[in-house]
Amino acid sequence: MIKKVLIANRSEIALRVIRACKELGISTVAVYSEADRESLHVKFADEAVCIGPAPSRESYLKIPSIISAAMITNADAIHPGYGFMAENDKFVDICDDHGITFIGPSADAIRRMGNKSVAKDTMRSAGVPVVPGSLGVVKDLADAVKICNEIGYPVMLKAVAGGGGKGMRMVQSESELKNAFGMAQSEADAFFSNPDLYIEKLVMASRHIEIQVFGDKHGNVIHLNERECSTQRRHQKLIEEAPSPIINEELRRKMGEVSVKGAKAVGYYGPGTIEYLVDNELNFYFMEMNTRIQVEHPVTEESLGIDLIKEQIMVAAGEKLTLKESAPKFHSIECRINAEDPENNFRPSPGKIEVFHAPGGHGVRTDSHAYQGYVIPSNYDSLIAKLITRGATRSEAIAKMYRALDEFIIEGVKTTIPFHKKMMTNPDFIAGNIDTKYLERNDWKSI
Repeated sequence: MIKKVLIANRSEIALRVIRACKELGISTVAVYSEADRESLHVKFADEAVCIGPAPSRESYLKIPSIISAAMITNADAIHPGYGFMAENDKFVDICDDHGITFIGPSADAIRRMGNKSVAKDTMRSAGVPVVPGSLGVVKDLADAVKICNEIGYPVMLKAVAGGGGKGMRMVQSESELKNAFGMAQSEADAFFSNPDLYIEKLVMASRHIEIQVFGDKHGNVIHLNERECSTQRRHQKLIEEAPSPIINEELRRKMGEVSVKGAKAVGYYGPGTIEYLVDNELNFYFMEMNTRIQVEHPVTEESLGIDLIKEQIMVAAGEKLTLKESAPKFHSIECRINAEDPENNFRPSPGKIEVFHAPGGHGVRTDSHAYQGYVIPSNYDSLIAKLITRGATRSEAIAKMYRALDEFIIEGVKTTIPFHKKMMTNPDFIAGNIDTKYLERNDWKSI
């Protein structure tokens, strides 16, 4: 069994892993940048090591510093959380070279799913439905023009190494393509050091549905139902829920079965997420696979009454899966509480939290590293907390969420709480009529 875990991350996910380790009787090591010296994950870990100054590239992305911290503390495993090192295949190889267990999938699985073009080809071969588009990387603009004429406009240009909406462009016509192609290449090169693009047919009025899969090192793979992630702004998720209000039992079974096939095709173990676009006719198409624990994993946990992080650690240690496939037991919703000003185009709002009161009560969960007096750094993402509610029905979960948001008091910085309260009373959201472009078509203040 794993004896000591170093968490190569920060904020709420680091604290989440620490809690799971403590419940399993495993010692923990926090790493932190100088900007995170006062973060709760540093205070609650058994040991803590400063790995550099505030910039991520000099701390949380600096592999030698992380490995050194593991070696000097005798950590025999590293949990990467999400982001930073979570999908870095080279980091996994280095962990293996040093005899450190990486709590995540193999480097090969990360490599194959990290290249969006290879991932699409792999899933197509495994029988997973994919969006019509290019077979592999688009060679040049002339090749792009030919492909778009074959599949028809509108299309999406996507970076093969992309994520977070970077290196993506929607194109409505050939005249737009000529300008957008070069811009997408430049952005992809700037963010991922890889300018390669692929093309997909744009699925109109689509929902963003993801399937949680989980495998072990003995070849067992299961699915744990779906999450609805369609409430987005600029390709960034704001609200997630499980189960989806549009997925019926038959579609859940079908999406789960093909997702398991896709995961088995890459020898996947640990928790992973296969993401799909679902159109108005409930046709679904593979988008990508995230080879890590997701930000929104708590909605799956709450809908089923399970602990994904504990299971992830045990699977990494070589244990067989203990989780079983089952229908959702509850409805769960997660709101991302960010330090952003929704009144001013969601502008970041770093600074000192003067007042912090987290909500509570039956069916309410708050995952956060913040507290009164905590200073939100400007160096990292703006997530303050994840607020999760659970109810016997979707309407009960929504009612609890509104009540919990009303109790959540954060002063000193602007937050997305007003936006979420508005969404919880929005007739379209209540009816489950939200697609990925909803917030582009509607001003949240007037809905």
